[in-house]
Amino acid sequence: MPFDDQLRPDTSALYTDLYQLTMLQAYWREDMDEPAVFDLFVRRLKDRHYLVACGLEQALEFLETLSFSEAALDYLATQDPFEPAFLDWLADFEFTGDVYAVPEGTPVFPDEPLVEVVAPIGEAQLAETFLLNQITFQTTIASKASRIVEAAQLDGEDRIVADFGMRRTHGTDAAVKGARAAYVAGIDATSNVAAGQAYDLPVTGTMAHSYVEAHDSEVEAFRAFSALYPETILLVDTYDTLDGVRKVIDLMNETGDEVQVRGIRLDSGDLAELARSSRTLLDEAGLADVMIFASGGLDEHTIADLLDRGAPIDGFGVGTRMGTSADQPALDTAYKLSGYAGTPRMKLAPEKSNLPGRKQVVRQYEDGTAVRDVIATEDEQTNGAPLLERVMADGKRTEAGAPRPLSAIREHAAARLDELPSRLRAPTANPEDYDVVLSDALEKRVADTRDALAETMAAEAA
Repeated sequence: MPFDDQLRPDTSALYTDLYQLTMLQAYWREDMDEPAVFDLFVRRLKDRHYLVACGLEQALEFLETLSFSEAALDYLATQDPFEPAFLDWLADFEFTGDVYAVPEGTPVFPDEPLVEVVAPIGEAQLAETFLLNQITFQTTIASKASRIVEAAQLDGEDRIVADFGMRRTHGTDAAVKGARAAYVAGIDATSNVAAGQAYDLPVTGTMAHSYVEAHDSEVEAFRAFSALYPETILLVDTYDTLDGVRKVIDLMNETGDEVQVRGIRLDSGDLAELARSSRTLLDEAGLADVMIFASGGLDEHTIADLLDRGAPIDGFGVGTRMGTSADQPALDTAYKLSGYAGTPRMKLAPEKSNLPGRKQVVRQYEDGTAVRDVIATEDEQTNGAPLLERVMADGKRTEAGAPRPLSAIREHAAARLDELPSRLRAPTANPEDYDVVLSDALEKRVADTRDALAETMAAEAA
């Protein structure tokens, strides 16, 4: 069952900015209810080579159930801007529009619509805040997680990567949704039990340093814990890391088949050097099957550095830097009007302009590798694979928008990421270019819309 406090029926419609509601009342007062087109897109990548679209499921669930409860209306009645007649109208409010979106897990690039909402303008406007909130955050985390997974597999080895981020994410909803997004992007498991229950994710975890410290000796802690959990991973760096490894070896020799410790975890110090020394000790003791798991301040760059140094690490636990996307904790997402009443619309502000009208994004391939994305008008015939699917029609989900198992979304993400050029998948600091171009028809629409706006502004100034 989804873990989603946002979708409580008594409050869900209030998860918005006040100005969405004041605009909604203004549209209502002016009888403006013609179809509008709004695009949700990312303006620029910054330190990312690609993004992994995520969060669509929560967005569609919100739109499909959007309504104003009696409690919500009672609250709005206490706010000065809202007229009683408008609140009466809100009592029957629902989303009746269409939504087009790229499937979750799809790699995307700047200016490409991740979601396109086509609905009466007030309905489409009210969707903005929640859609940006959910899709921006989950896309941020999925994109960071994808880079971390790629770094852990740079040499072709299939290493385990686990999400340890819950303790430092920005609230419980972020922790649960972040674990979901990270799993879509390829993370193997999470320490977050609520996320495991909500999304049927594999959960993982063993012990903290406090457990070792609470016992009179480290070996006593190892013996007690492994007796209860015979195939556990033991944390060996509470006191002296290599001495801790030797104690694990002694314990396994002492207990024989009763305890088969699956691995050791290193959480501090020079992880590469400690991993090499630990591996030597384990191998010399005939324990080549005991894995080495590392954690502590990791991200794609530290993981890549460890592997470049030849660290024999079999798995990574990644927490703060992934759960908060510490190097880029927000994306420059936008939700912009691109059409109203059949007329293309756009913003002209420098660096914040947008593409007018309905659109399609077409991915083009050479020998199975994605080489270019074309942003085209919605009805153009362009060679390649169209990315935007109609996921809602008349306020209801289509087959393309139906809930899918997270495992299927994860498989889709893996397949689409495999199609990207290898240069985009290296965790380097400077992004490589990937071609995103406008079709001739969309270029013409942009020029025509700019000209029409210039004429309007000139006439107003006259």
